[in-house]
Amino acid sequence: MALPVHRSRAEDLVAYVEEAIEQRGLRPGDHIGTRADLRDETGVARATVNEAIRLLQERQRIVLRPGPGGGLFVAQTDPVVRLGRTLLTVRGEPLAVAGAIEVREQLEPLVAVHAAKHRTAKDGRELKSLISAMERSVDDITEFVSLNWKLHTRIAAISPNAVLRGTYVGLYEFVNQVSLVNPQPRDAAYLEQRLKVHSELVAAILAGDVAAAQQVAEAHRHPS
Repeated sequence: MALPVHRSRAEDLVAYVEEAIEQRGLRPGDHIGTRADLRDETGVARATVNEAIRLLQERQRIVLRPGPGGGLFVAQTDPVVRLGRTLLTVRGEPLAVAGAIEVREQLEPLVAVHAAKHRTAKDGRELKSLISAMERSVDDITEFVSLNWKLHTRIAAISPNAVLRGTYVGLYEFVNQVSLVNPQPRDAAYLEQRLKVHSELVAAILAGDVAAAQQVAEAHRHPS
């Protein structure tokens, strides 16, 4: 199979291996081939094969096993981090994602208090709009979670504390960038419960009820 001429030769070989995994229907743990196989199939230099293997390992697409019967094998699937009953498939280090979620949750009550103190009429309209969108998305867990995250970052945007605002939103952006929602069988009762909590949070913020906003935010953390 001839390789295309665009990109670097190593990147071309990476694409070749990824396409082979897909076309052959290989699963995690399946044997892809050896270094010699790649050189024979594509005609690329040994150094190019080595660089492509390095890139594939960095991207967690393959594992390399030495000795007889060794070679390139499809890597195991990405790790999963639990967020309440939502599962996040993590592209990278799961401990970093879990840590970001833990810190973010500790900031929830302070973010809610600031929002209740400083919300404007415009803030109120936009928060209500996001809650309405969440109500329409209870049949779609991926969209529901996406809207949920938008709601929280919008609440954080109300805070006049730039450090708090930036840290909190940055943690959300980090988790969003390195993970994907792993769709699970729909749990209507759970989603309705999460919608209720967020509706109560927004209601407390719009009412300027600092104590209620803090209480709801505390209840929001570590959902079962």
